[in-house]
Amino acid sequence: MALHFQSLAELEVLCTHLYVGTDLTQRIEAEKALLELIDSPECLSKCQLLLEQGTTSYAQLLAATCLSKLVSRVSPLPVEQRVDIRNYILNYVASQPKLALFVIQALIQVIAKITKLGWFEVQKDQFVFREIIADVKKFLQGTVEHCIIGVIILSELTQEMNLVDYSRPSAKHRKIATSFRDTSLKDILVLACSLLKEVLAKPLNLQDQGQQNLVMQVLKLVLNCLNFDFIGSSADESADDLCTVQIPTTWRTILLEPETLDLFFNLYHSLPPLLSQLGLSDPGNYHEFCRFLARLKTNYQLGELVMVKEYPEVIRLIANFTITSLQHWEFAPNSVHYLLTLWQRMVASVPFVKSTEPHLLDTYAPEITKAFITSRLESVAIVVRDNLDDPLDDTATVFQQLEQLCTVSRCEYEKTCTLLVQLFDQNAQNYQKLLHSPSAITVDKAIQEGRLAWLVYLVGTVVGGRLTYTSTDEHDAMDGELSCRVFQLISLMDTGLPQCSNEKIELAILWFLDQFRKTYVGDQLQRTSKVVRLKSDVSRVPEKAWKIVKVYARMSEVLGITDDNHVLETFMTKIVTNLKYWGRCEPVISRTLQFLNDLSVGYILLKKLVKIDAVKFMLKNHTSEHFPFLGISDSYSLSDFRCRTTFYTALTRLLMVDLGEDEDEFENFMLPLTVSFETILQIFNNNFKQEDVKRMLIGLARDLRGIAFALNTKTSYTMLFDWIYPTYLPILQRTIERWYGEPACTTPILKLMAELMQNRSQRLNFDVSSPNGILLFREASKMICTYGNQILSLGSLSKDQIYPMKLKGISICYSALKSALCGNYVSFGVFKLYGDNHFDNVLQAFVKMLLSVSHSDLLQYRKLSQSYYPLLECLTQDHMSFITNLDPPVLLYVLTSISEGLTTFDTVVSSSCCTSLDYIVTYLFKHIAKEGKKPLRCREATQAGQRLLHFMQQNPDVLQQMMSVLMNIIVFEDCRNQWSVSRPLLGLILLNEKYFSELRASLINSQPLPKQEVLAQCFRNLMEGVEQNLSIKNRDRFTQNLSVFRRDVAEALRNDGSSEPCSLDMMS
Repeated sequence: MALHFQSLAELEVLCTHLYVGTDLTQRIEAEKALLELIDSPECLSKCQLLLEQGTTSYAQLLAATCLSKLVSRVSPLPVEQRVDIRNYILNYVASQPKLALFVIQALIQVIAKITKLGWFEVQKDQFVFREIIADVKKFLQGTVEHCIIGVIILSELTQEMNLVDYSRPSAKHRKIATSFRDTSLKDILVLACSLLKEVLAKPLNLQDQGQQNLVMQVLKLVLNCLNFDFIGSSADESADDLCTVQIPTTWRTILLEPETLDLFFNLYHSLPPLLSQLGLSDPGNYHEFCRFLARLKTNYQLGELVMVKEYPEVIRLIANFTITSLQHWEFAPNSVHYLLTLWQRMVASVPFVKSTEPHLLDTYAPEITKAFITSRLESVAIVVRDNLDDPLDDTATVFQQLEQLCTVSRCEYEKTCTLLVQLFDQNAQNYQKLLHSPSAITVDKAIQEGRLAWLVYLVGTVVGGRLTYTSTDEHDAMDGELSCRVFQLISLMDTGLPQCSNEKIELAILWFLDQFRKTYVGDQLQRTSKVVRLKSDVSRVPEKAWKIVKVYARMSEVLGITDDNHVLETFMTKIVTNLKYWGRCEPVISRTLQFLNDLSVGYILLKKLVKIDAVKFMLKNHTSEHFPFLGISDSYSLSDFRCRTTFYTALTRLLMVDLGEDEDEFENFMLPLTVSFETILQIFNNNFKQEDVKRMLIGLARDLRGIAFALNTKTSYTMLFDWIYPTYLPILQRTIERWYGEPACTTPILKLMAELMQNRSQRLNFDVSSPNGILLFREASKMICTYGNQILSLGSLSKDQIYPMKLKGISICYSALKSALCGNYVSFGVFKLYGDNHFDNVLQAFVKMLLSVSHSDLLQYRKLSQSYYPLLECLTQDHMSFITNLDPPVLLYVLTSISEGLTTFDTVVSSSCCTSLDYIVTYLFKHIAKEGKKPLRCREATQAGQRLLHFMQQNPDVLQQMMSVLMNIIVFEDCRNQWSVSRPLLGLILLNEKYFSELRASLINSQPLPKQEVLAQCFRNLMEGVEQNLSIKNRDRFTQNLSVFRRDVAEALRNDGSSEPCSLDMMS
């Protein structure tokens, strides 16, 4: 039914389907109708009908939702209409204060959006949308309900002003937020504090729900004021080191008054439990209190803290609080991070304390470690018996906590070591009894396995802690005692495979092995440890080597592990065992391969590893017969194939140690892959199981990418190229043609091609007689063109499908093309000279794919933006003839993408945009400078320059817009790449001196008279000594001037809070 025929009853049915309906089809239809309603000319009248005659709260919510979307459009409603909507809503909520709270909040959000988006709009020399604060004061003089509405308006407005809308220019948002901060935010905070003082002075009836709501809303308003992003840093909440509230200077007096802090402590004690959220038993309060404790060490040095008179009592209370928190492991587990952070930093500071006052950490740190250990072991039985979520499954949190604990555990290490030895022996004995008991209960076995997993993690943690804390020889001997037990457990578990297996223990063992590797088997230890033998005269052994001896002393007695060579053998045996028997367990395989990869990075270790039998076995037998995870069975998900890249990267590094120029050795290594490709070649055109071939190709692409990544020399890379071309690359081309719509298949192949194009360590600098560089580029061109043409045939895709189905592949193609253009192994002029169209084709494919992507998607998807903009930088640097030959709409699209990329927070993107713009501006400037000097030999270049000049003359606003954006960034933003911004800015100024003068005048005239002369002098200083050319010397001079200019303008615009800092909207 057409919307203009919809009655109130029909609209209310629509609301019911939209907000409380359970039928998915009806809800989707209701969402479509909502979008139609917003686009309808009758939208405002329908919203008014719902608000005035609607019988349910959902009808009013629908009206608020429509109004919110209507006022947030990029092309705004007329000012008068927005003023009318704002006034109507204010009168509406004033006349109906008992509306549902969610309706009131939705309507107030509309007011907040109107106010923010119209903050700088002027009517009759007045900022029309800033009257909102005066309007709110009228609410505060009414009933409790009206007062609540007034406070919510201020709270929502503060929150909206702080909210970054990434669909709009960030410079515009920052300018509005800064103006709001300087003109209104302080007054709002003062008003909120005065309301709280009234609560204390004349206690309200807090049994009344309305008055309780009022106090809660005022407290929320204060919190929103203090959470405001004062300096535009957009600090991540998780990055606590950066989360410092940058209070404006003008607020200093308010916050330094003792009454301000006392106000909130008094409120906390005087408010009933309902409002004070039950103290620290509330997870939110507890979490913030833990964060507060962690900030103690961030803001003060341990040496300062111990000098405070109350320090002994405070550190005792904090220790007790931490122990209690650790014992209640199931309560707010994410908050423990902050408590461990505090203790980690305190213990790490002990060696630097000069004070004679006792720090008492040697007393409390072992207690914290003990509480962590015992609480985790005790949790296992509860988790298993009550079938709760196991904390061990959240590996990210476990690793984070263990890395913090490692430092704490090394303080008074003897106590921790003794406890762990006792617990490990006890639990290992119990586990062995259960393994040999035919009547063992499954639950009891699961509990023992969980406890052993925790103990192995903890042993790995304390061993790893040696790198973070001062250690002694005795400590290293203790590490040997503990490590000995884990190596015994490894032997016990592996001899029982595959029957006796436990994933959690295996993951814990891999954590331990990695910590032991970092501590005792790193490259930095090889020089000393390799010369040590236990039976030698230790008095002659270097100190560092003596520490290694102390570690291996106990391990030698029990296990026969006398040095790091034996440890490496143990490592590799364990890796091969895991790859053989844990093929169906992706977490174990993935972590095992990561451990192998880490081992294969150090050169000294590589030389030792290749001598080990297990490594020789892997190099000769990397097939699914020996390592099931290399198979193509349906039991493996396609995502599990990713680990194969890691496997072949590590394996190829091992191969490279002794490979040299031995092509036969390389061919033997590649034999399993050769067999797979030959199999595919034989069956590609015959009847075959399509899924099996597809899986085989996905696996091969991932394998080859790992191999290609590790081949960093010209000789070894040439071997790979000769192996893959021309026999096997066409298979990958046909795969792209056949399965272009399946990202699981195309993504690995495109990533392989992108890796092959990488000229890492100059590996693609083939011999002068070799055409391999051009041949490789031709293959890449074919693949990119094939993929680009096929993927565009898919048509329009839904929002949730567009990235995986299309944009991800495009971003990989762009990365591959960028690597080729910047690799310096192809002379692109050769293609045109010999009539080869591969270069032109791939550039056209680039344009076609680009035009199918919206500007918003270019910036929204980070991987896409970080491949497109660097590629554009390469094109503008070396291929300006291509840029100038683009059709005007395409060129406009490219320049618009640069303009929008300049304002992004991603410095990789914004810097690439600046560089691309600089190349374009420089090219244009040089063309204008040469005009009139047109020798015949430069006719083609002159024509290209003329086309670009003609385009800019037809679209003068393009460069003016970008100059405006860059000036905004310099004057108003937190500019993190000032050097990059300065390079194109000089060219823009020289090309658009008139517009630059207008910008300068606008900024100066918008300021009070006393500041105008200061700003005028700043602009004069900016161009002082700058000549009318773009020589490197002249650019450097301008860059230096710009740095001084930015500092001086910031000083000049610094506001005392009494006047508007700048009403200039430089963004066109």
